[in-house]
Amino acid sequence: MGSVPNQSPPPGPADGTDTHLVVCGDDGLAHRLAAELRGVYAEQVTLVVPPAGPRPRRPMAGRARAASAALRDRVTAAVGRANGGPEPVPVVGRELEAPGPTEEVLLEAGVRRAAALALVYEDDETNIRAALTARRLNPRLRLVLRLYNRRLGRHIEDLLDQSADLAPGGRPRGPDGLEASTTVLSDADTAAPALAATALVGTSKVVETDGLLLRAVERRPPGPGEVTDPGLCTLALLSATSNDPAGADGSEASGEDGPRLLPDAAAVAAATGRATVVLEQLAYSGPPQPSARAGVPTFASLFSRRLRWSLAGLGACVVALAVALMVVTGDHPLHATYVTLLDLFAINDPAHDAERGRQVLQLLSGFLGLLLLPVLLAAVLEALGTFRSASALRKPPRGLGGHVVLLGLGKIGTRVLTRLRELDIPVVCVEGDPEARGMATARRLRVPVVLGDVTQEGVLEAAKIHRAHALLALTSADTTNLEAVLYARSVRSDLRVVLRLYDDDFAGAVYRTLRAAHPGALTRSRSVSHLAAPAFAGAMAGRQILGAIPVERRVLLFAAVEVAGHPQLEGRTVAESFRPGAWRVLALEVTDGRGPGADGAGAGDGRPAGLVWDLPDTYVLRDRDRVVLAATRQGLAELLGRRSRRAPA
Repeated sequence: MGSVPNQSPPPGPADGTDTHLVVCGDDGLAHRLAAELRGVYAEQVTLVVPPAGPRPRRPMAGRARAASAALRDRVTAAVGRANGGPEPVPVVGRELEAPGPTEEVLLEAGVRRAAALALVYEDDETNIRAALTARRLNPRLRLVLRLYNRRLGRHIEDLLDQSADLAPGGRPRGPDGLEASTTVLSDADTAAPALAATALVGTSKVVETDGLLLRAVERRPPGPGEVTDPGLCTLALLSATSNDPAGADGSEASGEDGPRLLPDAAAVAAATGRATVVLEQLAYSGPPQPSARAGVPTFASLFSRRLRWSLAGLGACVVALAVALMVVTGDHPLHATYVTLLDLFAINDPAHDAERGRQVLQLLSGFLGLLLLPVLLAAVLEALGTFRSASALRKPPRGLGGHVVLLGLGKIGTRVLTRLRELDIPVVCVEGDPEARGMATARRLRVPVVLGDVTQEGVLEAAKIHRAHALLALTSADTTNLEAVLYARSVRSDLRVVLRLYDDDFAGAVYRTLRAAHPGALTRSRSVSHLAAPAFAGAMAGRQILGAIPVERRVLLFAAVEVAGHPQLEGRTVAESFRPGAWRVLALEVTDGRGPGADGAGAGDGRPAGLVWDLPDTYVLRDRDRVVLAATRQGLAELLGRRSRRAPA
């Protein structure tokens, strides 16, 4: 085990406690999280990562470290300016290289004195084992775990919280004054709503948690005489280059031309010609999602279209022969049909002594019966094949259109697939590994899957890409996603595409090039670690993060905050507490039926428990209130974040 310190941490307080944070991980999320804590929250961070020696380093590790350093430099400078200082806030921390989070490694990282520990290894078992060890070493520790298994995560969270409650004196408080707690998060669950919503019209950004469903809608500038619904509030002004094909929309644009988060009314009114992001509250009131385990296939799915037309044609011929026999012989319609069927199946006596018309009809019925045999055999075989493959992978149905093509059924792709099916969006998946994690989910949801390498010719065509509504490229390889998008755009230039790209600079270059080449199509690039890191950082700092909404390649956080103890909120009106570009109060949580009155006072109006969105600007926030606010990462750090204790210069 080697130790590579970046900077020596400052000495802790006189009582021997410390307030630093520890991050342990083995992929890009660990580096993103460490940079977020260092740059945005100005925390002392100890980062524990695998060594670069005997074990081959992951292909993404080098870029992850470089991106971490670049992000740290950008956000620390921004925090320094936000705090009014001429120089950026100094960032302190160190980096340890260790094969895994063993007890010795955790002790060397300072877990016994730390305020919080994040375990973001890709392996769930590694995170659970380390969490149990850390809770034993420090009952005051605030734990944040990355677990893909949600059911197991709930049990582990209860177990670790119960262990903290049984500590001497009840649940202890950490050196930062916050109670010890356990938060289990999943980067896939955190990023899936944004990735799925980006592919849909009108639901580009969604936050959904604990019954709260919000949608951020991008709205183009209104034309002359047009009036648009302002929604709950205006969250952001998009980049001034959003209408420029070679603009930087979707990248890390900054300055006046970049996106402006949480603008005030004057800024919105002055920014003519710029698109906006407006927040809307949604409530699902449609029919429930039908069960994915539907048993008996429909008639249309049993037989192909060509076979159905063949059966219909033979049936029409049988009816025509029965009518002709009725006309020739004068028989009753039922008897004429019965005789025709006997002739059709060749079980009737030969009409030697009958009139010539009857003989001709019998020959025609016999010939039709010969044609009917292969058609019936094909129908039986096709129906049996349909029933046999009901639990197997389905192929894209004939005539499918307006669907979403999803590339990759790994952790992220599986969560996005589930979210799309919850919204009743038709999906066709493309996966090269028949043993991928999401194959079982695709079978259970009866989603069509095309097995094959997406970079090979004919695979995307099999997924009906030429009739698709959107393409979600969510494999773990940036180059594979880019190659698939470029090929799909060559097939259909106006296709809506969403790429999963890790590197910000690479994503910005790809976005600008694709937008310039295809100005009429929508292109978005998203990074899973970029979307998930703010939620993990907020949990480590003791925040109740409800969700995150991406605005181009920046992020707006939604958090539930207790007003007590925050002078920027307590005793101020809603209008006075609003700080443009930093935070904005959106809703008030009512638990006792005493919501704000019409005059903005705190008199009870008998509202039921829940969130009140129509808060008057004159309502005065009280110490016992709990509010939901939208904030930038820097704004949330300034409003709620504690600053690391530093040694005097």
